[in-house]
Amino acid sequence: MKMCGRQTGALVRVALLDLYRRKDLIVVWLLSLVLLLPLAFFSPFGISGAGRYLNEIALLLVWLFSAVIGVGVAARLFPAEFESRTIFPLLAKPVTRGRIVLGKYLGALAASVSALTVFYLAYGVLCGLRQSVWFPVVLFQAFLLHIGFLIVVTALAMLGSLMMTPSANLTLCGLLIVGMLVFGQRLPSLIAAQPYPGKAFLMLVHALGPHVEFFDLRQRVIHGWSRVGWDVCAVVLLYAIGYAAACLGLAGWLFCRKKV
Repeated sequence: MKMCGRQTGALVRVALLDLYRRKDLIVVWLLSLVLLLPLAFFSPFGISGAGRYLNEIALLLVWLFSAVIGVGVAARLFPAEFESRTIFPLLAKPVTRGRIVLGKYLGALAASVSALTVFYLAYGVLCGLRQSVWFPVVLFQAFLLHIGFLIVVTALAMLGSLMMTPSANLTLCGLLIVGMLVFGQRLPSLIAAQPYPGKAFLMLVHALGPHVEFFDLRQRVIHGWSRVGWDVCAVVLLYAIGYAAACLGLAGWLFCRKKV
């Protein structure tokens, strides 16, 4: 067990170092700073009016950029390894292919969560300075569920990286994420109103698609609403872990069958 943990930890460090060499982590931090600038200069923590509007724009941007970072990093990991042929020295080591997939995934997830952590920490500090409300519980819940969102979309992109080209992977993941954020809560009513075969297609999307709308607490943060129940947070995070585990299990199976 200890050997497996050390191997996985080493793979995560290798993945992070590789991302750093390819400037991915630098891009992550720069995007975080870009998101923080409006918060610093335009006082988005007002109770209403322009402050609330800027607050909503800032949170929307961090959702968009976090999706781009998580999907973009994971979607290019394996294609870049195969193209540069750096995957072969790794395959020569006494490490299972499933553990390689897990290590790459955790490295990509760590890179994405690092940028997210900086944003939410700065958001909480600025909110405390301007409103004397230091890190409200609902903000902490929003951060936890946002990590759940990254757990799901990074695993989905990792699976796609072994099945299609990076451009196709990015396009499909982007469509799924935006579609589920916009229409996810309305899918049951849309399914009921559609005839076949549209009904069958929407039922398939509802059953297999990533329900990223579960992780969105932006409106509660923006309007200062009360927190959600911790049992709800736990169920949503368990869904994220289960969905990611299914994607990574399938990715590991595909990687084991892949001839390199």
